[in-house]
Amino acid sequence: MNNKNNNRLIRIGFIGAGRVGCSLGKYFSQKGLCVAGYYSRTGASAKEAALFTDTLQYDDIKSLIEDCNVIFITVPDKAIKEVWDIISVYNITGKIICHCSGAMSSDVFSGITLCGAYGYSVHPLCAVNSRTESFKTLESTYFTIEGNKEKILFIKELISGLGNKVSVIDAADKVRYHAAAVLASNLCISLYSAACTLLTECGFSPEEAHTALSPLFTGNCLNIAGRGPADALTGPIDRNDTVTVIKHLNNLDGNIRQIYRYLSLELIKTAKIKNPDTDYTYMTDILSGNIDLEENAYEKFRTDF
Repeated sequence: MNNKNNNRLIRIGFIGAGRVGCSLGKYFSQKGLCVAGYYSRTGASAKEAALFTDTLQYDDIKSLIEDCNVIFITVPDKAIKEVWDIISVYNITGKIICHCSGAMSSDVFSGITLCGAYGYSVHPLCAVNSRTESFKTLESTYFTIEGNKEKILFIKELISGLGNKVSVIDAADKVRYHAAAVLASNLCISLYSAACTLLTECGFSPEEAHTALSPLFTGNCLNIAGRGPADALTGPIDRNDTVTVIKHLNNLDGNIRQIYRYLSLELIKTAKIKNPDTDYTYMTDILSGNIDLEENAYEKFRTDF
């Protein structure tokens, strides 16, 4: 398939002019794809997106559908089905309909084959937090796609032709895939916030806590990205330092204590990859709650040292 020739035939329209729609539209147009423009219930947002991407503002969905052969529905997840119900009554024969939800599959486009169209989920695996800045990160973003087999290679080559890595996944795996993205992205924020809370309890101001922890956090993220989780691992689980872990648990309470337990248990799996000859049985018992921490802390300390 000749991507350049096929790209000349593509005309992309966006229904929804928020962060994802603006970012993808800007990125696609910068990469040489033909972005026709935007429709949004809020005319002002469609106008802003059109100005930002140097494209058209559509005043009605019908005009956009008639003008485009690839349509991206970039609205909040809860509105995707509603938008599909609206556009499915028009003539969409031969058109490619995509949404960008991480958790939803193309199954949301119920009856799409009867309409003679092709449905896909196309998800950029990145944090899109700005309408006007996030497009800059899409150059290095990994995409996942899922949907109708007939045009799946076309969609894959369309995205990979921009220079992005792409994986095709099954509809049944979309929720698990999205959970992985949340763990690697959103839930890291909760961990960082919990760490800041602990430092404020030690007398740091919130600003000082952030200043102190941010180099540690960003440095570790870069190590993980560059070397992988096993090689980046440091700390008491890596060292099988049961004494320190017991001290931590005895100084934590509530949700943070439980988070520490569960994530440390998960971290043992990574530690075993890095240190295959280390016996983590006692550490596992401690974190699983099988050991009375108060009674065993000193005896284990005396044994280890």
